Amino acid sequence: MIRTFATTFLIANIAFGLCLSGAGCASPGKPGESNRSVLHAQAMDTIATFRSRDPSIIRFFDDAYGYAVYPSVGKGGLIVGGAVGDGEVFQGGRVIGISRLIKGSIGLQAGGQIFAEIVFFKDRQAMDAFKSGTFAFDAGASAVIIEAGAAINTPYKSGVAVFVRSKIGAMAEASIGGQGLTFEAD
Repeated sequence: MIRTFATTFLIANIAFGLCLSGAGCASPGKPGESNRSVLHAQAMDTIATFRSRDPSIIRFFDDAYGYAVYPSVGKGGLIVGGAVGDGEVFQGGRVIGISRLIKGSIGLQAGGQIFAEIVFFKDRQAMDAFKSGTFAFDAGASAVIIEAGAAINTPYKSGVAVFVRSKIGAMAEASIGGQGLTFEAD
């Protein structure tokens, strides 16, 4: 058990380090066409995975004013933690830009993991706040782990609904922190 956790921790922290350095994650700003194609393919795969794991999430895709899809977010921490990942932003079913998710936390925490996240914006007001760059929140307390039926009774909180799916690794934490999202239009 300890060996498995240590191996998982090491793999996740290497992946997290690659994301921070830009080597393992697509980078917003002015990415090359090949990076953008990879990010788009990963975003579409993430949407398909979330829909297949919990068909009740389809109502969010249908009703939300817009949403941001982060296919691969690297997270790690030991007392102080952080996470970073790039994604695509959708409105009206089409890609309108790219985004970077950045999270910082402090407290009792140890481990590392890679996860996917989708942030749904309920209305124009929430989407405009996100687009203006003034959007920050603590998604950890309100994120719903995607599994069959999880989205059925999930409400929006402050205009957003957040769903996550762990891909690899493990993180034990009792920490406080915040999550910020950037936006760059196409």
